[in-house]
Amino acid sequence: MSRIWFAVPLALLSGTACAQEIAVKPLLDARLRYEATGQDGLPRDGEALTLRVRPGVQLLRGRWSGLVEGEANLAISYDYNDGTNGKTAFPLIADPPNLELNRAQVRYVGENGFALTGGRQRIELADQRFLGSAGFRQNEQTYDAVRLQWGKAKGLSADLTYSWSVRTVNGRNGAGARPQAIGGGNVFAIVGYGTGIGTVSGFAYLVDQDEAAVQGFRLSSQTWGLRFSGTRPLAKDMKVSYTASWARQRDWQANPNDYAADYWLAEAGVAAGGLTATGGYEVLGADSGAPLTSVQTPLASHFRFNGWAGKFVTTPPNGLRDVYASLGYGWKKVAGFDSIGVTGAWHRFDSDRLNQHYGDEIGLLLTAKRGRMNGSVRYARYRADDFATDTDRLWLTLEYAL
Repeated sequence: MSRIWFAVPLALLSGTACAQEIAVKPLLDARLRYEATGQDGLPRDGEALTLRVRPGVQLLRGRWSGLVEGEANLAISYDYNDGTNGKTAFPLIADPPNLELNRAQVRYVGENGFALTGGRQRIELADQRFLGSAGFRQNEQTYDAVRLQWGKAKGLSADLTYSWSVRTVNGRNGAGARPQAIGGGNVFAIVGYGTGIGTVSGFAYLVDQDEAAVQGFRLSSQTWGLRFSGTRPLAKDMKVSYTASWARQRDWQANPNDYAADYWLAEAGVAAGGLTATGGYEVLGADSGAPLTSVQTPLASHFRFNGWAGKFVTTPPNGLRDVYASLGYGWKKVAGFDSIGVTGAWHRFDSDRLNQHYGDEIGLLLTAKRGRMNGSVRYARYRADDFATDTDRLWLTLEYAL
């Protein structure tokens, strides 16, 4: 299948429209990252120095385009548990060495916001809470899928995807409970209506994790919900943002569990000049308290949610309530950089049932950008009460993109 999707974009070079000029756009992004992790209860601290490179090419002709992109991740320092190497004395840093085809797609763009994309592709829906690319990880999560989009930001729109395989962050050495790919008949659908104050949408995420080794099919679920999100100006150089969402998740397909649980989100933010502030409350509800009967989001871009320390990638049996806030400030054209920013974040984690206080987390982030280069220093400190163990993580990152 990978060879087929590699060949299909190149087929755009031939056909009845050969007289049209073909534009060739090179693609390249690279990321060098050092991650250090200390976790109570494990005998060794983890240290990962990895270099990820994604070279590719995009061909454009009229309304058609084709894209092929590879992905290579080199572990320069390998003192960590990548989830596939069996180094369980170290904390998990899910960036295994890798060399594989990351994307290979054909896309047609028509009128009125119509687009049809087929092949191995990046898909990021809404805020990526239920479906995303796991972009923070060195190996991207992509989808073998057909996706249909229609409509514009204002008015009626629809987004429908059928995916038969999810290419995970585990890379080509993935196997067992952490495979390279997970097959299944996944359906993702959003219907929205955009107005001047925001967009209201209904969504359905039907996730079919059809691999027995992956939690015995217990991550297959159907999630149906509503979401409203928008921004409004308050004054010159000042605006507010707001999001509210509710969903109901149930078991689906071969999942042996019989459960139902609710998801809730309320978030508000303000941006004024270089200052940004955000506060929110997210609930991943629980059913009976049995494992994997709380709201699960196996296809999410997890790093964006519930703290950077990564303690809640799998929602605990008693669910999760996350009260969070962040405060940041950015400067432009300072000290030879195009921009510099600092951000602080705080989370309080509690259970959805049985009134447990799981723990608290703080995070600090410094970013700098100059031309095509981006650099960052990030730190997360999780202190456990009734869930997991104390964990500290530090990241030093340098990125380049065409």
